[in-house]
Amino acid sequence: MSKERNLGLLLSASLVALAVTAGSSAATAACPAVTVADSMGISGEFPQQFELAEFQSKANCELSFSENPSIGDLNAMITGNGALGPVAERLPAEPLVVAPYNEIGQYGGTLEGLAKATESGTSDLLSLRHVNLMRYADDLQTVVPNIAQSWSWNDDYTQLTVELREGHKWSDGTPFTAEDVVFWYEDLILNDKIYPKTPGRWLFAGNPMKVEASSPTTVTMTFPVPTPGIVNRFATDYGQPFQPKHFLSKMHIKYNPDADKMAKEKGFEDWAAWLNSYYGGSDWKDVPSPMLKGTDRQVVPTLESHIVVEETATGRHMAANPYFHMVDTAGNQLPYINEINETYVADKEVQNLKITNGEVTYKQQAIFIEDFPLLKENEERGGYQVDLAPAIGENVFLAVNLTHKDEVLRGVFNNLKFREALSLAIDRDEINEVVYLDQGTPLQATPAAPGTVPFLTDEQTTYLIDYDVEKAKALIAEAGLKDSDGDGVLERPDGKPLIIRMVYSSQGVPVKLTELVRDYWGAIGIRVDIKEVTSDEYRADANNNDLDMTLWKNDGISGPTISQDVTSMIPPFGDYFNPGNGFGWAAWTTSGGSEGIEPPADVKKVYQLAERFIQLPTGSDESNKIGAEIVDIHVKNLWKIGTVGKPVGPVMHRNDLGNFKPYTAKTYDYYWAYPYRPNQWFLKQ
Repeated sequence: MSKERNLGLLLSASLVALAVTAGSSAATAACPAVTVADSMGISGEFPQQFELAEFQSKANCELSFSENPSIGDLNAMITGNGALGPVAERLPAEPLVVAPYNEIGQYGGTLEGLAKATESGTSDLLSLRHVNLMRYADDLQTVVPNIAQSWSWNDDYTQLTVELREGHKWSDGTPFTAEDVVFWYEDLILNDKIYPKTPGRWLFAGNPMKVEASSPTTVTMTFPVPTPGIVNRFATDYGQPFQPKHFLSKMHIKYNPDADKMAKEKGFEDWAAWLNSYYGGSDWKDVPSPMLKGTDRQVVPTLESHIVVEETATGRHMAANPYFHMVDTAGNQLPYINEINETYVADKEVQNLKITNGEVTYKQQAIFIEDFPLLKENEERGGYQVDLAPAIGENVFLAVNLTHKDEVLRGVFNNLKFREALSLAIDRDEINEVVYLDQGTPLQATPAAPGTVPFLTDEQTTYLIDYDVEKAKALIAEAGLKDSDGDGVLERPDGKPLIIRMVYSSQGVPVKLTELVRDYWGAIGIRVDIKEVTSDEYRADANNNDLDMTLWKNDGISGPTISQDVTSMIPPFGDYFNPGNGFGWAAWTTSGGSEGIEPPADVKKVYQLAERFIQLPTGSDESNKIGAEIVDIHVKNLWKIGTVGKPVGPVMHRNDLGNFKPYTAKTYDYYWAYPYRPNQWFLKQ
């Protein structure tokens, strides 16, 4: 964001203040209730939202503020919160003004949602209350302000200056300042008691950035290398680069010399264990989320639209944040919806039954195209609508474990001819028909999503996707594998039957797809034993390198994601929540060769290319050249084997959910509902 724009906003604010002082008609006129459906000729610099001064100037009015009539009762649910002052004092000096999609909403009601467990299928509901410094607009092209009021770069993309909103407050009414950003990075991310090893995603060419607060509302991030894509991370990522210093520092030894003593009195090993009982040792907000029990279990303050006020083994409950920083164009503080109820339902059939019974207000995660006929058939009975949205990152990959702890199996998997045979043995047209209702496209797995980057070629996305069982069998023979006893199952080099355990979670993979792949590979002599587990179990075993193969939706690969996070490009080709392959290679690299397994030359080359790729502006000639080379290496090695991409996926919402509009895309890569501004949804009374 340019310095000129910052100056323009300051001038606009000054003009509005002068108009108010002079008692002009502009200062006393009521503001028009602008919506996306009826803009009344008023548009802002960014789609569907305004800064307060900008809106008042363009609408020639002064906005007065109103609050949810139930906000006092909702505030009473938040442990540790005191009595509320007037809404104008709870808002920032420059609140973000949001134009609702269709109409000014109504306050009240509870949104009913589903997840599978404490951290299993939760990100969809998290995205309803999520905030970050920036956000993508629903065109999925434009980055717009959110927590940040503005931002600007130096010439070489090594220094990002972020301006926060004056007077912004945490959900307990404490001022939110630049010090909360510094605390997050310096005292949590870089603290080896919180993170024994600094998360790689917050290092840049292996080195930390420098985070400074030059004023209460100004944060400067200085990077050791050019990092132009970091804005995309702050616009799409679950990780919030701010934490409530006033709350967590009471448990931090740096700020409280008695923290260790107090921690032990409460039954914790030390101050870090005490702090982590709230912070969770992770930027992921609900892992693990503390059970809100006992007199001293306070709610961790947040900037989100809703805050967790109750948790049991069967679900979570959230109440509206009385200090949320957004208002609509009529001056009503958002969110409109009072409460969110999250119920844990692990069983897919029970999940779909609740939806078809009309018990669920909204859901998109963990419902697949295979669920669409059932959901569509019951729309009228359940009082909801289900739409199909283009899905990004839904191409389920299959990755045999190339650093397996079983050396014999590792040797089999590392034979490229074996992986080529696996790819050719898959009937992607049948998967498309049976699983995706002919709504997808057979595609190979790539570390960049088709349609979101300019450098992918058809040759790469269609590499070895033809269904050819005979050629697959020939490659198996070339790999030296035989069925010596004629029982239909190949033998490993040590004489044992070649069995692959396919452990999966239905949160990430349609059940029918696993059954089809089992049969396809069985036809070329590989016995596949499939077992469904929870996503928590799957992730734990995968990240411990205990699985024969990993399989999940190939997300985290959109253009905006890979511009700031090359996780999909380098081992283990995914993050904790979607682990890929090559854990031994990753361990070798991060340990400097003292642990793990030395990676082959192509993996080492990808590390070098990815480091350069992330330092380049997206779309530049050099960026495209390096991106194409990275994809080519991935595809030729089949570190992940793709199935069907570019599908559509169901998004359901109940008919009483107002200001809901069909999605541009269904994808984790833009953080589910986040671009569609769920804080302006409302429940029709």
